[in-house]
Amino acid sequence: MKPHILLNFDLPPLEAALQAKYVIHRRSAIANFETFLTECGPQISVVVSFGALPIGAEILDAMPKLKAIVLFSAGYDGLDLDLCKKRGLPVTTCSGANAGDVADMAFGLLLAVARNIPLVDRFVRAGHWTKENRGGGLRDGLYGSKLGILGLGAIGMQIARRASGFDMPVSYHNRKQRPDVDYSYEPDVMALARSVDHLIIACPLTDETRNCITRDVLRALGPKGILVNIARGGVVDEPALIESLKAGEILGAGLDVFADEPHVPAELRALDNVVMMAHHAGFTRRVFRDMGALVEENIARAIAGQELLNRVI
Repeated sequence: MKPHILLNFDLPPLEAALQAKYVIHRRSAIANFETFLTECGPQISVVVSFGALPIGAEILDAMPKLKAIVLFSAGYDGLDLDLCKKRGLPVTTCSGANAGDVADMAFGLLLAVARNIPLVDRFVRAGHWTKENRGGGLRDGLYGSKLGILGLGAIGMQIARRASGFDMPVSYHNRKQRPDVDYSYEPDVMALARSVDHLIIACPLTDETRNCITRDVLRALGPKGILVNIARGGVVDEPALIESLKAGEILGAGLDVFADEPHVPAELRALDNVVMMAHHAGFTRRVFRDMGALVEENIARAIAGQELLNRVI
């Protein structure tokens, strides 16, 4: 008899890969979820989900045979880890599988803002380029500037490696100082912002990091500074960022994530010193292939009672 899996989101390629081995229950296709939990909850062996999607006690209570929550994401901010830990329920992520591609996007956003690429692209396309006017004034560029990284995990490390190609000294803040790197450690976010020219956010969204990028932090970064966020929108106080950008307290921002996705404030969309993506940093064929393979492996391991990979708890 095939084990039962709850797929908490829609991802057709992953669903197709799992259907041969498991009975798949896709949440979006379930008309009455409460009825489903009553009738089918006791059969579920594994829940596959995104880290930002909540999984509450009512779901866990209805699934007494649940062996693991397997996340198709690097983050896990939607989960109550304390609750899972109390119940002895393992949680796994795909941390590291998307690190290289997310780091690429971080530097793409940083470079786009630093060199004003989108605005000048529109200027050229509109036919406004003349011998006297190239669109946009001179900026400092990235070469040799100081880069700060908030969160030196798998993604943060990949960002730091890319910084070396721009001859950018790296400073970072982490929950703990890492003994295995030579980058300069700063004791808090404010100290990090004061010590660097540009700041990339690559940390998880937790109670400690929520809204930790305040207006004071942005002022400390300074009027030539660029903020890039490829982590979670909730790490940044978004209204404060908007006001800081409008006031010229920082040069600009490159944002792949937002506080209330997919809703982006109109004030933010109206600013020319912001480059935005639609939470696309990890959206590449390679990432989806590698994360899908890791999810499949962890499902199989959970059902077989084997050690799981990339466990958070």
